[in-house]
Amino acid sequence: MKISLNWIKQYVALDGVSTAELEHAFTFLGFEVEGVVSTALPPLTNVVVGAIRTRTKHPNADKLSVCTVDVGPAHGGVRTIVCGAHNCDAGNFVPVALPGAVLPGDFKIKQSKIRGQTSDGMLCSPDELGLGGEHAGLLLLSGQPTLGQPINETLHGGDTVFDLEITPNRPDALSQMGLARELAAWFRQPVAFPEIKFHNQTHGERPDILAGIRVESPEDCPLYVGIAVAGVKVGPSPAWMQERLTAVGLRPINNLVDVGNYVMLELGQPLHVFDAKKIGGRQIVVRRAADGEKLTTLDGKERQLNRRMLVIADEAKPLVIAGLMGGASAEVDAGTTDIVLEAAYFRPQSIRWTSRRLGLTSDSAYRFERGVDPHGTLEAARRAIDLILATAGGTVVGPSFQVGGDRPWQREIKVTPAFIRARFGFDVSDDAIRDALRALNLAIVGESETATGPEWTVDIPSYRGDLDRPIDLVEEVLRIHGTDKVPPAPCAGPALVDGDDDPIAVFNRRATDYLVGQSFHEVVNYTLRSQQELSTWVSAASAEELALANPFVDDQSHLRPTLVLGLMDSLKLNQSRGNAVARLCETGRVFMEHNGTVQECVGVAFLICENEKDRAWLPRAQPDFYTVKRHMEILAGAAGLTLAAQELKPVTGAFWGWQPGQSATAGELTAGWTARFGLLNPAMVRAAGVEGRVWAGMLAILPEKLTAAGGHRRYQPFSLMPAALRDLALVVEAARHAGEVRQQLLAVARTAAGTAFAVESVEVFDVYTGAGLPAGKKSLAFALSFRSQERTLTDDEVNTVFQRIQKDIAADGTMAVRA
Repeated sequence: MKISLNWIKQYVALDGVSTAELEHAFTFLGFEVEGVVSTALPPLTNVVVGAIRTRTKHPNADKLSVCTVDVGPAHGGVRTIVCGAHNCDAGNFVPVALPGAVLPGDFKIKQSKIRGQTSDGMLCSPDELGLGGEHAGLLLLSGQPTLGQPINETLHGGDTVFDLEITPNRPDALSQMGLARELAAWFRQPVAFPEIKFHNQTHGERPDILAGIRVESPEDCPLYVGIAVAGVKVGPSPAWMQERLTAVGLRPINNLVDVGNYVMLELGQPLHVFDAKKIGGRQIVVRRAADGEKLTTLDGKERQLNRRMLVIADEAKPLVIAGLMGGASAEVDAGTTDIVLEAAYFRPQSIRWTSRRLGLTSDSAYRFERGVDPHGTLEAARRAIDLILATAGGTVVGPSFQVGGDRPWQREIKVTPAFIRARFGFDVSDDAIRDALRALNLAIVGESETATGPEWTVDIPSYRGDLDRPIDLVEEVLRIHGTDKVPPAPCAGPALVDGDDDPIAVFNRRATDYLVGQSFHEVVNYTLRSQQELSTWVSAASAEELALANPFVDDQSHLRPTLVLGLMDSLKLNQSRGNAVARLCETGRVFMEHNGTVQECVGVAFLICENEKDRAWLPRAQPDFYTVKRHMEILAGAAGLTLAAQELKPVTGAFWGWQPGQSATAGELTAGWTARFGLLNPAMVRAAGVEGRVWAGMLAILPEKLTAAGGHRRYQPFSLMPAALRDLALVVEAARHAGEVRQQLLAVARTAAGTAFAVESVEVFDVYTGAGLPAGKKSLAFALSFRSQERTLTDDEVNTVFQRIQKDIAADGTMAVRA
């Protein structure tokens, strides 16, 4: 964003403020200064005004010309000068550096021969005179300047242009007025707004210019204003307007187009001017384009549109791609006499999507897609009408049209000075905070007393849509107070010791370390997904809760409820590139809807692709349900959960993306965690463009559950003594889970062993149902391992414990020892 100092001085008094002070102010206000260019001419001697009388081709050089230049009688009259510029045409007035002149860079001019031709001086370009900016060719002087007049007397004044980087959250600063407000706040100066004389007064009805405006897509265009002006005369814009536009990098075209660009740069509101006679049916229609509809834009390129793109059309054809660029069929030309001025507010997401899809950007799109102030649209239209009447003449005629209205705006933030001081970390008085807010036009409209002091209600103007929390006001006050005034202080903080890291970070590291150790590749995806994707995974009610209120783009409109969607994208991308990656994993935040509220959870997920097209010299065992279950048990253990002790239930319903009968769920969000794992639905996998069968697992856990599960790992030496093994078969109800029986048996065994020696493990190795068992029963066979740290266990002491285990099981009654 380029800012002209001469221009901005029209709104805020900056006399006596140096360029260095302004650069310092912009930087500390939060706008990076990428460059400063001065168009003021440095003091030069022996550089005068000359008039090119003749131009002939150099006899010995194709790209050089020999010019005769009249520099006035005081400097020798007509001189012969060799020039290589393309615009050294006869009749042009140009700066001439005579022998003895010293140009910027210590470049000394003397009489010389160029390819055998004497050159008695040099015709100068802006760069050679020390004028900044981008230029091509000689500096052409306007009007009829006096021959031989020193160039410093001819080119007086000049400008200073700042090139600033504006962050995306500050669309209000994409204008001269917006940055004038910032400088006025910094220097504590009032802002002088341009006077607006037009207030909707019209002179007669001219429906033959504009008969009506119809908005068929009000969600994309909540406000559209059209004002007709009759009897304009197209011509050059005034010199002062051309100078300001040129200073900030825009090429003047004509008075009507220049007014639109001028107001956009002045107030930040893009405008468009139609030639009224090129509007078919005298009707303007704001609508979505039809698929395949075409429009040739002002850059001469034919654009193919689709039904998601907004256009401004007449009754027969599109005239403008809304918010981006006008069409060649309705542009203003030298024969234009009647015009229609458009001022509108367009939905930023629509403009951004269209711009990306077409690969087309413009100054208008840059502002619309970041969000212009809809409450400034009418003001900008009236300002433009004033300038059009002043520069092109004409009369405003009716009917004028306004479709839609100002979007309701009222935003107030409650904040206390104590809160601001606490975030600062140093003391600032209430008066200083109040002064900073007042300077930014953040009015305190209410005040009440609290235990920590006064609480202020701060009114936020509509052009500052980026302010919506108390912490935002802390930043605003600090910007105006000055970060350079933050007092020096030692930075002290507790050092982290082993185990003090955040439980979320600890869990993510543990999960990632395990999965990477199992040959999974880690990926990272965005936390936002599209609505279409979520329909496979969650209900419509859940999707509605996960929707963003103001998404930037349509394919990132919802918070993700699972990591599996991103993993599928990564798998598809690798398959399309011929990269044989079969195992992927990810850790990150997921968002689960529960009883109408959205819970942010810590998530870990993995997938294993079983692709028959993958070739290998040695076939490996294919993954199955128990493969992913084992991975899930270990991941749950890293979070302090015992998945084996949980009841597994089949995944049911139409919204989970899992294959019925080959997938399971465990845990509930009400308990702080939930897990799903198994085979992904093959139809969904194919629809996603992924080849092969995909097994996956997903664990989501509330952060506070991880806090409770945190702990230190401690080293325990392993025993060098041999283990004593015993097998035990138990008859239990057929519906009981083997994991549940194992946990019960382990507890019984440890009680029976006491402190004599350790029960090292209890593992199931056989399941039997059939003949010899009562109806509704099954037999589970377990291998028990006993070991001591100090000695080899004897059969007698192991058998004593083993018999006690059997006795305790018989007494329990829920299971029986099988003979």
